[in-house]
Amino acid sequence: MTNIDAALRRLDQDAEDPSRQAAAAFADAARTAGLLDVAYATVDSPFGPLLLAATRRGLVRLAYPNEPVDDALQELAAEVSPRVLESPAALDDLRRQLDEYFDGGRSRFDTRIDWSLTKGFTTRVLRATARVPFGRVTTYREVAGKAGNDRAYRAAGNALGSNPIPIVVPCHRVLHSGGGLGGYTGGLDRKEFLLRLEGVLD
Repeated sequence: MTNIDAALRRLDQDAEDPSRQAAAAFADAARTAGLLDVAYATVDSPFGPLLLAATRRGLVRLAYPNEPVDDALQELAAEVSPRVLESPAALDDLRRQLDEYFDGGRSRFDTRIDWSLTKGFTTRVLRATARVPFGRVTTYREVAGKAGNDRAYRAAGNALGSNPIPIVVPCHRVLHSGGGLGGYTGGLDRKEFLLRLEGVLD
């Protein structure tokens, strides 16, 4: 009998919400056995529930509430691995860090990033963006330059618009050269909120 079978058998005897507990036990057993490639969970935020997903390499996806969960999970299954399971325990530390960030008690995320959903110039732009510190901003041209081509600022904007890990990879800290907010996949109201939270905007 495998660890997964044993965990499910124990929980079959528990009358208190057995299906939910069975799913949690299955995910924990799969993670322990090395069979879970992508763990996901949700965390409350000022914007509503955020979807988080991580692999053994690190955080691979963060989705805002307006993005259908099923679409994000299908993307992960197609692009990363079909072995995707809900496992809040695997993401407890990052969920705590996000809570602290939104409460104003954290200025830096201590988590590894899995860049599997990005490639080429986009990866270079997002890696440069990940280094922009809390409370500071940069421009599309500057991140394009750090990615290897300062004339490719429109392409940098497109790369930022496809950022699969907003907030943690802080594309909200990238503005137009003239000081305008620019765009934001999560919506400009969210970009403004995050910049106010970080003390950039009054």
